[in-house]
Amino acid sequence: MNQPVSRKILVIVVGATAVGKTAIALKLAKHYQCSILSADSRQCYRELGIATAKPDLAMRKKVPHFFVDSHSIRNPISAAEFEEYALDILNKVYLQQDYCIMVGGSGLYVKVVSAGLDQIPDIPAHIRMDLENRLEKLGLASLVCELKKLDPDLLENLDLENPRRVIRALEVCLVTGKPYSTFLTGRKKSRPFGIIKVGLIREREDLYQRIDFRMDKMIEQGLFEEAENLYRFRHEKPLQTVGYQEVFGYMDGLYDRQEAIRLLKRNSRRYAKRQLTWFGKDPSIHWFRADDLQSIMNYLELTVSAASN
Repeated sequence: MNQPVSRKILVIVVGATAVGKTAIALKLAKHYQCSILSADSRQCYRELGIATAKPDLAMRKKVPHFFVDSHSIRNPISAAEFEEYALDILNKVYLQQDYCIMVGGSGLYVKVVSAGLDQIPDIPAHIRMDLENRLEKLGLASLVCELKKLDPDLLENLDLENPRRVIRALEVCLVTGKPYSTFLTGRKKSRPFGIIKVGLIREREDLYQRIDFRMDKMIEQGLFEEAENLYRFRHEKPLQTVGYQEVFGYMDGLYDRQEAIRLLKRNSRRYAKRQLTWFGKDPSIHWFRADDLQSIMNYLELTVSAASN
């Protein structure tokens, strides 16, 4: 636990993609009769669907969800904006309930709510525009190569297949002359609620099978058709992620459909590995088997009880 538990509790459920976070979060929300706050960087965009694995409408009718279908890809949300949004939502829900469940695999979004965002220098618009032009002309690999030279310590914790994250880190390096990682101080902001973090794990083979199965199901549900409808927005930042970029490559004629499916599965597994690396460095997360709901419940009850005495 990274903060003393108070009467108002935020239970944060984290883990790799496809590990089973949504199912556990729903069960916890029903038990505590509370809402769910998503910490997923793509589920908030109403134009995106299949590739984001959003909780379906039936789930959302049973349990109120925040930060799902709440924004448009035309106005991408930053981590700082998510921090402000999430804290505002929590202030409101805690007027009526003592618990809220936050669930998601976006490590930075979890960090800004639980510990706050580091103070990052303002970036001149022309620097960002230049990097975006370089991305368009030279590709992401060129930016990643430069970032590796300027900030090698950051690479382990950064999603190198996310152009927005790479540009953000690189622009700070270029403007300040210092590695972006030096600004990630880890200084925590105090919060008016207690925080308990729960991590879900599975055996790697099991997790990878679930990822492959989920991707097959998404394709069956119409992932390629969804990407085709979104193709005109392919340069919007929310679409420059795993799940869409691989299909856009197929649509651009870079490879065939079978190769697109292989890349979808491979890149999803790589993303899961990066998520586990990120969350694995957080000592405040208590880890459980993804199907062990009872142990999770026992841990939450004991933690809250111990802190209340």
